[in-house]
Amino acid sequence: MNTAARLRSILVPVAALSALAVSACEKKIEAPFEKGVCWVVQPLTGGKVKFNKLSENRPNLESCAASLEGTREHFLSLGGSQENMVGAYQGSFLFLGNTGVFTGTSLDGARWPALVRTQDGHLAPPSTVSQ
Repeated sequence: MNTAARLRSILVPVAALSALAVSACEKKIEAPFEKGVCWVVQPLTGGKVKFNKLSENRPNLESCAASLEGTREHFLSLGGSQENMVGAYQGSFLFLGNTGVFTGTSLDGARWPALVRTQDGHLAPPSTVSQ
């Protein structure tokens, strides 16, 4: 093995470990866990977000999603162009858009359907909508 190949075999793993160490130091954004509070997530510069309280005393995630959907529709009716909205409820993120509401435990991780759009545009649990 020549010197360049040997050096490369050492530097590549070191670079990978360095990148992993740097990414491990970044603070993960977590949704607030405050019971019954529904939040709107506002993206800021530098990958940060601000949580704005939308409503309180929400009994469940679906109720929070309904509040967020009302806000999303209100902004669109005022001429807004932002089709998608992100919210948070008791440690989960809610992602609202034209196809429905999806939930996830992180902003950039996996998402699962919570509510889907019916043919008339309303939101309903996925199990109640025929395909």
